[in-house]
Amino acid sequence: MGPQFLFATGIENSNPTIQNGTVRVDEMAKCGHYEHWQKDFELVQELGICFLRYGPPIHTTFLGPGKYDWAFADATFQDLLRRNIAPIVDLCHFGVPDWIGNFQNPDFPVLFAQYARAFAERFPWVQLYTPVNEMYICAQFSALYGWWNEQLSSDKAFVTALKHIVKANVLAMRAIVEVRADAIFIQSESSEYFHAENPAAIRPAEIMNARRFLSLDLNYGRRVDSEMYEYLMDSGMTREEYHFFMHNNLRHHCIMGNDYYRTNEHRVSADGRTRAAGEIFGYHVITSQYHDRYRLPVMHTETNLWQGPCGDEAVNWLWKEWANVLRVRNDGVPVVGFTWYSLTDQVDWDTALREDNGNLNPLGLYDLNRNIRPVGQAYKQLIADWDHVLPTRSICLQVPIVMPQESHRIWAQAQERKAKAD
Repeated sequence: MGPQFLFATGIENSNPTIQNGTVRVDEMAKCGHYEHWQKDFELVQELGICFLRYGPPIHTTFLGPGKYDWAFADATFQDLLRRNIAPIVDLCHFGVPDWIGNFQNPDFPVLFAQYARAFAERFPWVQLYTPVNEMYICAQFSALYGWWNEQLSSDKAFVTALKHIVKANVLAMRAIVEVRADAIFIQSESSEYFHAENPAAIRPAEIMNARRFLSLDLNYGRRVDSEMYEYLMDSGMTREEYHFFMHNNLRHHCIMGNDYYRTNEHRVSADGRTRAAGEIFGYHVITSQYHDRYRLPVMHTETNLWQGPCGDEAVNWLWKEWANVLRVRNDGVPVVGFTWYSLTDQVDWDTALREDNGNLNPLGLYDLNRNIRPVGQAYKQLIADWDHVLPTRSICLQVPIVMPQESHRIWAQAQERKAKAD
């Protein structure tokens, strides 16, 4: 049995298109991962981390129906196996291959499920997955804000993208479970909250606070409230499509991943416009809201902050988020993991990848020269201090994780057989 608290980081693999699909924003390329992937995996080990949010670039791997180029994935995942680093495999991170087009394509869910199955068959030792990253944000930025991919801005476009993205996630989970019966899905989703700044803004804030749950409601087969049901129907979802989500519940394989940044809370004006509110409630309050709704184990799957002029801004944010994780845990919520995202600095997230400027964002545990930042040192120490303290105090709450090099052990194979029988 592997480590029972999932200290993790990630390698940023966002790849949406902008400028009407003519420019691909490939963060793996911008951050130098294609050249330095072996060094990046070494850095993960140097930090004492066993879990890595990671996935192959879908736009260069998935070449067409039944056509794949596994060369980069074979090299990288074989090295992860050798190092006994457990990947939490991120198969779709804000973008799709050019031949699929964008998230308005109704063929995307079935095609993506085929891709997920092919990956699981090629790498049967992989147990942990995030099939589609941040489904709500992906649909919102692509089809409501008009920033990425289809670059549309309407409720109908948003609901179309959302239903296709969530259906793709559900079908991918089903396909993966048919290959790996004890697969665990850690659904990394942005945890949001909308604050009304005056009485006239209460109504639009209430609508936004209901809409923030749509992706997970559909993914987990939870009935939406009546107003959101009308919103979905009015925006193009059919009753049959809605019933699909209600009848395809795989929540017993799921850990609810919550992402939290200082930008996740919003001030809402009377006309429905929003602006950043900064940290008001914080991770503890908002994650408790999500847990109260879904009653699933929780993992803090993303956070970061820029290293500012004082040099300790990101370190202080790390400790604040960690204090929130401990508070949620001490309140009785089964928190099973924590993630600083990402391993290295990122590029152009200051414009949410809307502009291809090449601006460095000092968000990582390491800079792009692979030199450790103060927050990297602090996270390494945090892991060393807490790794043997936090494994769940009750064996009943332990996550049945099989580390990569244990996948052929008799007990691991017995666990998978039992999961398939169940």
